[in-house]
Amino acid sequence: MSDPRIPKLYPRSTPSWQQRQREHFWELNDGTNPPFNTQPDKLETLARECLSRNGRLYAESNSGFGWTHEANRQAFFRHRIIPHQLVDTNRRDTTTTLFGHKCAAPIGFAPIGINKIYNGAGEIPVAKVAGELMLPYGLSTAGSSSIEGVGAANDKGRELPKAVHVEGSDDKPIRFFQLYMSPDDELNISLLTRAHNSGFTACILTTDTWQLGWRHDDIATSNYAFYRGVGADLGLSDPVFQKRLEEAGIDPKEQPEAAGQKWIDENVWHGHAFSWEKIPWLIKTWKEISGGKPFLIKGIQAVADAQRCVDVGCDGIVVSNHAGRQVDGAIASLDALEDIINAGIGEKITVTYDSGVRGASDIIKALCLGAKFVWVGRLWIWGLSIMGEQGVRHVMRCLLAEFDIAMAVGGFRNVNDFTRDRLQSYQRSYSLMAEKSKL
Repeated sequence: MSDPRIPKLYPRSTPSWQQRQREHFWELNDGTNPPFNTQPDKLETLARECLSRNGRLYAESNSGFGWTHEANRQAFFRHRIIPHQLVDTNRRDTTTTLFGHKCAAPIGFAPIGINKIYNGAGEIPVAKVAGELMLPYGLSTAGSSSIEGVGAANDKGRELPKAVHVEGSDDKPIRFFQLYMSPDDELNISLLTRAHNSGFTACILTTDTWQLGWRHDDIATSNYAFYRGVGADLGLSDPVFQKRLEEAGIDPKEQPEAAGQKWIDENVWHGHAFSWEKIPWLIKTWKEISGGKPFLIKGIQAVADAQRCVDVGCDGIVVSNHAGRQVDGAIASLDALEDIINAGIGEKITVTYDSGVRGASDIIKALCLGAKFVWVGRLWIWGLSIMGEQGVRHVMRCLLAEFDIAMAVGGFRNVNDFTRDRLQSYQRSYSLMAEKSKL
């Protein structure tokens, strides 16, 4: 097992994440065990046992047959990492820089809505752990906590005794506000202003979910938390939306279902399809409010759309198909990433990746294909579902340890070593028959 003297023998700019492995192997000597198994399929199984039926269905729901989710996983299988031997990885560096901010690893917490259906504390413990680990955090407009509360929790994570410190960083947390654009521009401005005032680093506009995809299990069970009066906290704490409720004669305390319905149906997943013509206004508005902070678009799968993002002045994109939850039978997000990078988009703006990630090898593959940064979603959702803040921390620290060890044994010294020639890739010869992927 790794020598406990390693951190002193080989000082690094980030923690020796791999020591997590040694700590867990030793735990039995102290009469304890790791909280739970983080192998992805076992992690998902345990989360299902801990969740309510509605929480479980929403966590695992994909659109239609779920073939886009399957495609996401299959795409990872067609790429193989080529390890290099006798590389001095003793002082390997997991850090990366994202929009001028140095973070502990090229891994972030993807924006996911209504965390309160997974744990009563909602987004608060997740943001706190992200701050503690010095990893970027994304807050969804569909979040079930206030923007201000999440920002404060993210800051609080930096004050914890075991908070990660990255050499050369400003030691401030990095957080992104993910906007679902409302038809109500006054509300959009209010949300963006709150995000900036709460210290959010950048804005991400999600463009693939003006309306939810067709998710059979959720529909068959009427599984929609907002209609039950749960999860609209981000909206209910907004002064403009409070004014809209007053105008409609809705008391959110007495009529939580009506308030939740108005928030989600009219302002988040509202069914109004925006076009590229709206984007310059949004970019300009965000830049004016924030003093020039970065703006990204999430949901990009086509090379033409990626180029359009360049043309309208985006600072970056998130290559994502919403983890297979929106368009059934769509291309794999990893294949889209490869196409977009091959088209030279990564040389013009920052390209980040989302969808289908289940472990460190997936992250490495996306980075080798050209992503600057990788967002992780369902893994930490499962941890939150199992054990709240401690569960999120356990999942993400184990993921960081796995990533660190993969760098050590694979011959990667830093993020610059994640290059295209470190992958052996096979043709996109996916079976035309539907095949289920276990993960």
